[in-house]
Amino acid sequence: MKSLHILFALLTYTVLLNCSSEETSPVVPEDSLVISSVSEFSSSDDMQTIDVTSNLDWSVSESVSWISTTPSNGNSDGSITISVEANPTFNNRSGLVTVAANDITRTLIITQAGAENPDLDPNSAPSDNFDLSTWNLSIPDNFGNGYATTISVSQINNDYENSDYFYTAADGGMVFKCPVAGFKTSENTSYTRVELREMLRGTNTSIDTQGVNGNNWVFGTAPASDISAAAGYDGEMNATLAINHVTTTGSNSHIGRVIIGQIHANDDEPIRLYYRKLENNTLGSIYFAHEPSEGYGDEQWHEMIGSRSNDASNPTDGIALGEIFSYRIKVVGDDLTVTIIREGKPDVVSTVNMANSGYNVGGQYMYFKAGLYQANNSGDDDDYVQATFYALEKTHTTN
Repeated sequence: MKSLHILFALLTYTVLLNCSSEETSPVVPEDSLVISSVSEFSSSDDMQTIDVTSNLDWSVSESVSWISTTPSNGNSDGSITISVEANPTFNNRSGLVTVAANDITRTLIITQAGAENPDLDPNSAPSDNFDLSTWNLSIPDNFGNGYATTISVSQINNDYENSDYFYTAADGGMVFKCPVAGFKTSENTSYTRVELREMLRGTNTSIDTQGVNGNNWVFGTAPASDISAAAGYDGEMNATLAINHVTTTGSNSHIGRVIIGQIHANDDEPIRLYYRKLENNTLGSIYFAHEPSEGYGDEQWHEMIGSRSNDASNPTDGIALGEIFSYRIKVVGDDLTVTIIREGKPDVVSTVNMANSGYNVGGQYMYFKAGLYQANNSGDDDDYVQATFYALEKTHTTN
């Protein structure tokens, strides 16, 4: 009986010891990191605050320079103020804010609205938003003679719009839409266009369209008599735009390419500026052709962003559909300089010396062109290219 009492006492002691051990062991909390969400930021300088709930030390990082956070680190529960700089572009943009603690990361996608352009009224015709006083427009409708229709300077500045080809976008931009099928401007071209042609004479139709005269300009290295006779010499054209759509049908050498700006001479083109996005690529390339005057050499190709190849891989620094960018075409003397400008990226610049291209001789005259010159005539009839321009300006040196 005594042995049983002893055994019972030992068992009771063991149970009590185990219970005591469980009650006194510390409970280790599970690592935790929770952050709240944010809404879209406005296009101006803006800030929002998020809450951090955690039992850890944490730190904050940003993926882009236009986002800043305060504080950069913390301990346990706290808050983070997220600030964004004003968005200078018309596109929405996005970046990341990451909060990290031990092996836990939480990432917020920060989106910011694009800037509104107060000078562009979506309820107005293009000529009310842009200075079109020295431009006419070609559209691929039959003028009645089997060739494309030209909208004169007077017509385009009388609030002209065309829902098929040329109109004001919901954001006030100037839309050019050019189908594969349609009537051409002359026998010398195989492609349609919805394109502005510089007309320095304005509405003074007593001056001829062609020739070294008050309607056109010349290079600063042209003969002095031509400089005196022309409306000006040398020139610069600046455009800001987004390519909205490119062709996806047709031959391999035509798909996805379009000309967005030119200098045209008597018969040849000192520059044709191309945008091209292939069907399987998410980004497009920029390149241009320099065509010397007849008898002065072969056409030259200059790649600026990506490749003009029919089988080009996705350009790592290319331009997406809908992305707003700018180009500058500038001639001083015999130097042609092309610049591609994008927000937050270095300018891409290419210069061609045209001293031996035959444009500094007597009788050669120039005019700018802007808009869309279709570079695909093998696609489906209803396939098209479309671009929206947000700025278009040009200047010349005058006598």
